[in-house]
Amino acid sequence: MDDQEFRKRSEAAIDSLKKALYAAEETADIEVEEQSGVLNLVFDDPPAKFVVTPNSPVRQIWISALSTSFKLDWSESAGEFILQKTGETLKPLVARLANEQLGEEAVKL
Repeated sequence: MDDQEFRKRSEAAIDSLKKALYAAEETADIEVEEQSGVLNLVFDDPPAKFVVTPNSPVRQIWISALSTSFKLDWSESAGEFILQKTGETLKPLVARLANEQLGEEAVKL
């Protein structure tokens, strides 16, 4: 995948995640912020900040959450970015991490 194709796929994936997270703000104690293509998910209680960002040089989407870095690769067969270690795609992974942070099943993406 070339840089232009990565940019197109990562922007679409992060935009779709952003829309789902905006909807989740209605039922969960989270705040979604976007700055220059970087998506931030902010929690008040307990306080935390997750960062979702495309990493063009390695063609991955990186998530910094729960003191860990999660690196998702594009899967041609799934047509989505996937965390190889668990097989989770972007939205289910972010939902799981957010719910772990909140200590309840408040985020459904």
